[in-house]
Amino acid sequence: MLTGWRAVAGHSRAAEAVGAELVARWSQPHRRYHTLDHLAAVLAAADRLAAEAADARAVRLAAWFHDAVYDGRPGWDEERSAQLAQSRLPRCGVPPERVAEVARLVRLTAAHDTLAGGDRNGAVLCDADLAVLGGDGYEAYAAAIREEYAHVPDDLFRQGRAAVLRRLLAVPELYRTPKARGLWEERARASMGAELAALGKAR
Repeated sequence: MLTGWRAVAGHSRAAEAVGAELVARWSQPHRRYHTLDHLAAVLAAADRLAAEAADARAVRLAAWFHDAVYDGRPGWDEERSAQLAQSRLPRCGVPPERVAEVARLVRLTAAHDTLAGGDRNGAVLCDADLAVLGGDGYEAYAAAIREEYAHVPDDLFRQGRAAVLRRLLAVPELYRTPKARGLWEERARASMGAELAALGKAR
């Protein structure tokens, strides 16, 4: 895992320390979906889409940070993760312009449907983050999300989860890059539609 980090952050002592911190954060015991497995999956998807990005290195760095802080507080988690990137990346010798871009990208993952047209880096990161929706492990993903919100009563969770799914399904194109649409769009919509229907039946 750290081999990929070194490829984008370097081999300095500071980079090694930040990489170790990130791995520890992604390994926190309260996580069920937002784990090292999710990070690896997002990085793998970003690699598949790298040619679509304007700055693939910034996208990969943003992937490392995008859920580095995860307390189950949408919006706040992404903001704190962006702030972490702004704090740690300069230590690794990352130029200020790229640090700013990484932080911007991390903040984008709070609401994928707010991505502006023409944002190539944002499109690749958001598509990579949502790749799980069009993959083989959708049911396991949905179950892990429920585990992360185990403290939320069933009826409130169903309402919140259904709202998220409806918002994602409402956008004309879930994925912003042509390659991602070809790879995952059809299956993602089918999987989300099936989960939404199941949530309705569970009431």
